Amino acid sequence: MSLIGIYSSVVFGVFSNTQRFLSQLRHGDPAAAPSLADMTLASLVSGVISVGIGTPVELVKIRLQMQTQPYTKANAKLNSTAPGSPVYRGPIHCLRTILQKEGIPGIYRGNVAMLLRDVPGYCAYFIPYAMFCDWITPHGSIAPNPFSIWVAGGVAGAVSWAVCTPMDVVKSRLQADGVYSNQYKGTIDCMLQSYQNEGLKVFFRGLLVNTIRGFPSSAAMFLGYELSLKAMKRCQSETNP
Repeated sequence: MSLIGIYSSVVFGVFSNTQRFLSQLRHGDPAAAPSLADMTLASLVSGVISVGIGTPVELVKIRLQMQTQPYTKANAKLNSTAPGSPVYRGPIHCLRTILQKEGIPGIYRGNVAMLLRDVPGYCAYFIPYAMFCDWITPHGSIAPNPFSIWVAGGVAGAVSWAVCTPMDVVKSRLQADGVYSNQYKGTIDCMLQSYQNEGLKVFFRGLLVNTIRGFPSSAAMFLGYELSLKAMKRCQSETNP
């Protein structure tokens, strides 16, 4: 959970600072309201950065989830390559094993699929949030209230996961590949094999669950983010009157 928290903090920080940089560049004021183009560019930058940080984290999570039995030395010695047998005894061991067997490219397995997931995904995350938050905020209010932030964040999370799900399926399959065998040659091959074997519906597997799950988690994420910003601004204004 701590890794996910750090990962999310970096993504939100990159988005916020990119927007401030673009506002400074265009308007001479970092606090100026960003345009749709600025938000889009900031979202794209966030998506690219998230892949660099998130791919190893996602890979370790998927590999550990693939194990159906707890790791024990006795079981590992008996048959460590058969499906269902334990391979990793924890996150650190998993990462070290991948590095030893596959090198740096190994820990970035699925990065292309993740790039195709996160770049449009974050555009469908930050932009709907800003638009919906603005729409439901009462006219004349200086800033959105916590309820508006919560609802807008939840809607953004649901929309984002609806956009992300097809490539998330491909990314997960690529990262799971290699635990016991190597089935896919790359992103395109994974997409083709998945389509040929299971049809178009395979890319929408888990769509409903992802969108439902995305609402409360993103609502809490945005609410925490906005309240933290307000608290830091208040502290800054009190220390620098």
